[in-house]
Amino acid sequence: MSATAEIGVFGGSGFYSFLERAEDVTVDTPYGPTSDRFTIGDIGGKRVAFLPRHGRNHQLPPHAIPYRANLWAMRELGVRRVIGPCASGSLRTDLPPGTFVVCDQFVDRTSARKDTFYDGPVTTHVSAADPYCPDLRQILLETGRAQGLDIRDGGTVVVIQGPRFSTRAESKWFSAMGWGVINMTAYPEGWLARELGLCYANVSLITDYDVGLEDDESIEPVSHEAVVKVFTENNDRLRKLLFEAIPKIGAQPSDVCANALEGARF
Repeated sequence: MSATAEIGVFGGSGFYSFLERAEDVTVDTPYGPTSDRFTIGDIGGKRVAFLPRHGRNHQLPPHAIPYRANLWAMRELGVRRVIGPCASGSLRTDLPPGTFVVCDQFVDRTSARKDTFYDGPVTTHVSAADPYCPDLRQILLETGRAQGLDIRDGGTVVVIQGPRFSTRAESKWFSAMGWGVINMTAYPEGWLARELGLCYANVSLITDYDVGLEDDESIEPVSHEAVVKVFTENNDRLRKLLFEAIPKIGAQPSDVCANALEGARF
């Protein structure tokens, strides 16, 4: 495999292609096949690897995505910095559809996902206190603000198992906890990047209000069709954000991401 890249981008629901005049690459991993072939191309002088996390035909539901294979393959390609856009629901009335949220925390409500590279024999505990790259977050925020986007600095994404959406009771619980964003793929993707010492930033594009907000039964329950519709309508804004942010991304600094394994092993 001769293809290499510096920056990685994952595509979510409705976001299956990104680079033009790109090279298709398949990467073998110890964790099985990746979601699909990678495409590698140039954006503003940066080599970028793109992978649709659900596959190009959206054949992989959130709980079946091979997250470990995808992140391992990114690193094998030479990627050190990763951006993970996600279609997301809003748990707050002040985060309407079309808003971008650059999350700074996650809450894991998934089950039985393969969410670590460290199954032994060396016991490894990586800190999760600040799980997203501060430098990448700042680049995305500054770029989005310059474009006039409604882009929010910080927020907690709660990640549910899927493929089902939340009940009204669950949604009200998540909202009452103060969490702002809900989706099915932000975990363990971002966390596995940290375990590999990669920088990762989540960009959540709000596609709907989740059910159960403030006992407002007039809010239509979320559907996959509605999610894809709003995400598709906002794809051009997302692409513009990424195409202008990526050339600003420098080499990986000596930060909390790159040094994640320091002091983590017994």
